[in-house]
Amino acid sequence: MCKGMIGKKLGMTGLFTPDGSYVPVTVVKLGPCVVTQVKTEATDGYNALQLGFGDRKKSRVNKPLAGHFKKSGVDVFAYVREFEVENLDEYSVGQEITLEMFGIGELVDVTGTTKGRGFSGVMKRHGFHGGKATHGSHSHRIPGSIGCSAWPAKVIKGKKMPGRYGCARQTVRNLEVVDVRPEENLIMIKGAIPGAKSGLLQINKL
Repeated sequence: MCKGMIGKKLGMTGLFTPDGSYVPVTVVKLGPCVVTQVKTEATDGYNALQLGFGDRKKSRVNKPLAGHFKKSGVDVFAYVREFEVENLDEYSVGQEITLEMFGIGELVDVTGTTKGRGFSGVMKRHGFHGGKATHGSHSHRIPGSIGCSAWPAKVIKGKKMPGRYGCARQTVRNLEVVDVRPEENLIMIKGAIPGAKSGLLQINKL
């Protein structure tokens, strides 16, 4: 069985469970994905499926990708990702994969790109408390002293400093699948997921 699929984050809402509790969920449009290449251990050194997801104009695809899609005999896709697979005999190029592999109550790992927040200070980026706001203080949002004393007399690598915050690949593990709607290609996952609306996601089965 294929270990995952490509999807798109639609937003957040909430659902009532059968026991009456209210659960916040993230709605993800998952697939359908199309197999664009089957990678085997004999030819590539490992077993995997390359899946395509999302529509894109042929004029918007570069020549290497266009040639790859043409060789596979499939349509042009906006995104291509690889997923681990146990038995390659069940799959072939051009085959469509839907979210029916996921069941309610299963745990999944979700990988996305966090929202980009640009160049941020230490209070926003690392949660520093900041300095005093009164009594003549001139250090409200600055990091303060960053160096060491006489030894080693330098700034240690990895020091929490201002810098670019967000726009990074992040994986949230062990999230519960609350609801699956195959007819609409929608899956509801408990809790928050990295990324903005319409952001690309990879959902991996455990």
